Amino acid sequence: MIIDFHTHIFSPEVIHNREQYIAADTSFAEIYNKPTARMASVEELIESMDNSCIDMSIVCGFAWSNATLCQKENNYILNAISRYPQRLAGLVTICLDDSPSAMYELERCVNSGAIGLGEMRPSSDILVNSIDSLWTQIVNFLISSKLLFLFHASEPIGHLYHGKGILTPERIYPFIERFPELKIVLAHWGGGLPFYNLMPEVKKNLSNTWFDSAASPFLYDPSIYNHVSNLVNPEHILFGSDYPLMPQSRALNELHNMALDNELKQAILGGNAIKLLEGAHAK
Repeated sequence: MIIDFHTHIFSPEVIHNREQYIAADTSFAEIYNKPTARMASVEELIESMDNSCIDMSIVCGFAWSNATLCQKENNYILNAISRYPQRLAGLVTICLDDSPSAMYELERCVNSGAIGLGEMRPSSDILVNSIDSLWTQIVNFLISSKLLFLFHASEPIGHLYHGKGILTPERIYPFIERFPELKIVLAHWGGGLPFYNLMPEVKKNLSNTWFDSAASPFLYDPSIYNHVSNLVNPEHILFGSDYPLMPQSRALNELHNMALDNELKQAILGGNAIKLLEGAHAK
């Protein structure tokens, strides 16, 4: 079974009115102000999955900076996973700047089948200085409900690109250390965090952290699959494409062409995701 753990979909409303949403949300504008930045509907994702022989995809929400936009696009994701329950599972987003609505929206989405939060892009200020009661409330709910938290992560060095952001390992790691029971998935190989797993204290703290390969062909040499599988628990590596940023087939072909042990390759392609998803709550 092949599972793409990192994809994105947008409602037709957002796709057809891109300029309106660029003007309304600075986070959205940062990535999608270029006409070449692709967006896809759920129907396009399903077609891509069929063409690439992908059995299941995890659809991620966008980290809107406006609570109303979060809710509207969460509704689209919830509708998508209800329409394709065997093909899709959904992660949603909440606006951490709007603490009165954040927990309500999270609970609402989980009651409708969401398996967690993602792709979240909290600012470093929010990560460090957020009201403790809000973080604690969110995390305790995620842990008690066996939900996932998927973070965007980026590299502290290297080329710049739209949406790279500043969620680098040194900003994310204290959050991981603070909440060891929370199941965390770090996108884009965790911005290089697996390489610090050679430090014993980091290895201990990353025991409940998974890494997806989203957008890997844009970021790393293909040998990263070999290196990271030797650095972290290989059961904690998840295949992800970041569709529609790139075709699912491109990300998949890169992994298929890697000279990896077949058992490891199958685990990355879907086996690891199955184990992780078995524990994820969905009502």
